[in-house]
Amino acid sequence: MMIQTAADVQLEQALNHFDPAVRRSALTTLLREQTAPAVWRGIANMHCHTFFSFNAYGYSPTGLAWLARQEGIDLMGIVDFDVLDAVSEFLDACELTGVRGSAGIETRVYVPEFATREINSPGEPGVLYHMAIGFTQTDAPPAAQTIVDELRMQSAARNRALIARVNAYLDPVAVDYDVDVLPLTPAGNATERHIVVAYIRAAERSFDNAASFWAERLGLTLAACEKAMTDSAGFQNTVRSKLMKRGGPGYMQPDIGTFPHVERLHELAHLCRALPCAAWLDGSSEGEQAMDELLTLLVSKGVVALNIIPERNWNFADAAVAAAKQQKLYEVVELAQQFDLPLNIGTEMNSFGQPIVDNFDAPALAPVRDAFLDGAYFIYGHTVMERWLGMGYQSAWAADFLPTRAHRNAFYSIIGRRTPPGEAGRQLLSQLHPEMSPPEVLTLLE
Repeated sequence: MMIQTAADVQLEQALNHFDPAVRRSALTTLLREQTAPAVWRGIANMHCHTFFSFNAYGYSPTGLAWLARQEGIDLMGIVDFDVLDAVSEFLDACELTGVRGSAGIETRVYVPEFATREINSPGEPGVLYHMAIGFTQTDAPPAAQTIVDELRMQSAARNRALIARVNAYLDPVAVDYDVDVLPLTPAGNATERHIVVAYIRAAERSFDNAASFWAERLGLTLAACEKAMTDSAGFQNTVRSKLMKRGGPGYMQPDIGTFPHVERLHELAHLCRALPCAAWLDGSSEGEQAMDELLTLLVSKGVVALNIIPERNWNFADAAVAAAKQQKLYEVVELAQQFDLPLNIGTEMNSFGQPIVDNFDAPALAPVRDAFLDGAYFIYGHTVMERWLGMGYQSAWAADFLPTRAHRNAFYSIIGRRTPPGEAGRQLLSQLHPEMSPPEVLTLLE
């Protein structure tokens, strides 16, 4: 294990500074001083939130790229809620650190065809956590930027309405969205988790000992509340669950106008030549029990990939629960393969206790490990081909030469494996041009 100096620790902390110039300078210094090559482990985490939405450990895009290098995570992808703020920074940092990177966006959308069925947003029929992956830059074309602006404004409006309801319930404790919440973010994109932190800090300012206040407002005994507050991460989750989730005073049941329709996110993806990506929770809801029907619908609307969070679908102490969850996981992976949908997998890192990477050596993941890695290389392969050549999955070149999802999946997975990150990869790709056929491209990259 590398022994870190105090200076190294300070530099790594600076990687997560809110000032992008500080982050970039820290990374440059670390790379200059730590010349030992990374030890890559053949693993991937393609679903990490950065601090531009919420990362439980405070990681910036640059900080995540450095983390991947230090931990030997060959492939890493970011997926922030409602913004593309991190895309360019993360992909640039991956180039420097030798990580195969990808970048996406996540939001909640409405699917009218499933209006009466809960899907992957608990207790909210018709509402779908949904994604687009494979973006190549933060700056979007004007029409796409309009959609990004809509997502950001809709999120902020929901947050302000939530705070108004919670302020009324927690009085005399209150927070101001602009003063107390937005400074917790680097670019003004707050989430419920930021709001929770703001309320806990507000209660600390209002009371010498806030345990009695929280016990009464959260419906806990004083002893239970005091115990819960000794675990700051767990207490944040408790506050969020009691105040902001279904049944809490801050919760408002969504309706048809709360979230954009799924087609709006797909429009953003296509304008940016990115990839609409469905998201699967655990197969237990009514909607996910009809996963064949749901994927048929979403593919007809443009979905070309499927996101899975493996950790919540195998790692349980109860053997019977674990076996049932794992079976659902295997079934959805098989279904994705039938639909020719590559997998985007990862741990999220937006809640304390989530691992920084899945355990690829876990016996429970052995049957799906190859599918996980194929999907990771696929999305990286698309990303570099689109970023440097405009020959990604949604390009006219791909439409001409790779007419089916199966053809494209296989091609971009191979590209991902054969194209190293950084300058070496760019030099390799510089030999390609749109007149080449896929076999010619692959032969040149051998």
